[in-house]
Amino acid sequence: MGAAAINNERHGVYAVVAITKHGVEIARTLGRQLDGADVYYTEKFARGDEEEHGIRLFSGNVKTLLPELFARYDGLICIISLGAVVRMIAPLLKDKKTDPAVVVIDDKGEHVISVLSGHLGGANELTRRAAAILGARPVITTASDVQQTIAVDLFGREFGWAWESDDNLTPVSAAVVNEEPVAIVQESGEPNWWPADRPLPKNLTVYGSIAEALAARPAAALVVTHRLLGPEEEAILQNGVLYRPKVIALGIGCNRGTTAGEIETVIRETLHELRFSLKSVKAICTIDLKKDEPGLLAVAAQYGWEFVTYPPEELNAVPMEAPSETVFRYTGAYGVSEPAAKLYSGADQMALVKKKSGNVTISVALIRHGRKENGACDDWSSPRREAAPAKRP
Repeated sequence: MGAAAINNERHGVYAVVAITKHGVEIARTLGRQLDGADVYYTEKFARGDEEEHGIRLFSGNVKTLLPELFARYDGLICIISLGAVVRMIAPLLKDKKTDPAVVVIDDKGEHVISVLSGHLGGANELTRRAAAILGARPVITTASDVQQTIAVDLFGREFGWAWESDDNLTPVSAAVVNEEPVAIVQESGEPNWWPADRPLPKNLTVYGSIAEALAARPAAALVVTHRLLGPEEEAILQNGVLYRPKVIALGIGCNRGTTAGEIETVIRETLHELRFSLKSVKAICTIDLKKDEPGLLAVAAQYGWEFVTYPPEELNAVPMEAPSETVFRYTGAYGVSEPAAKLYSGADQMALVKKKSGNVTISVALIRHGRKENGACDDWSSPRREAAPAKRP
């Protein structure tokens, strides 16, 4: 089939493209063993079983096919000469944050080369996976991988950490790979971001606070926190990247039919009062009675947050600082927002026990993680908002 014929077809994650006899063999191997791989090769080498195996055939010059694949797939594996691939993809390049991964394999399957979008696009990891399948040598040239140091644009990505801004990714990455002094400050989030089998590079130093890091006058900084920084702390970001770990659990109760707009407003206002970042929210937690509440579902979907519900008996098993007989009469639970947030986060103390605003009741808890031997940890304290304790009759 021609390139135009694939427009409306379902497709996987990766496209494997071959144009030679030996390349077809490699492509078929990857198609069998690489999850999410769709195989494309020229109809000249058709064997008659392509439909059975979901293999796509094309005719004509591969150059006419590549733009369509470039736009549709997260990654391309081209069993084509490196120079030819570079020439074909050059007019298609837009931005490293959106371009797909591109990997090239030689015609004998001896080398698998990461060509484009090594970090953000995942080409380096795809290179390793393909090389492992073929028993080939992975060729990766990004400096952080070669030097076995932190890849600034991937730092914490496996845990879901999000950048506050990508403005300084390039200069901070340069400081890391050029072995300039780089400060790391972690106030929250998963601690196991560095492999345990090797020491942290000597130019990277973990500090217990932003103030300590500023005093050391590093060339660059990586800061991991759910907090909004104060004015005196902002200087760390002159050549720094701020990461937002997913550590905030929002316990929410609301009246039936409360709009998504009202719920979102309460969340934003509450986090602003606590000086917490919206980007660090991980989940909305509530009672089973609200599992179909449109406003809650809409807000969770809008931000990509988890939406977790608990039955009343689980909520009642949690020690509460502000139980309510009124809530029990309507729901069967002595509290919703506070125990739901505690259950999800595992926290003993709350950042915010409970606040009522209009049709919404909100509680905030922080997910805690352990301490690392190299000093990185989340042994932080958070501002704690008290609610007047109520005693269960």
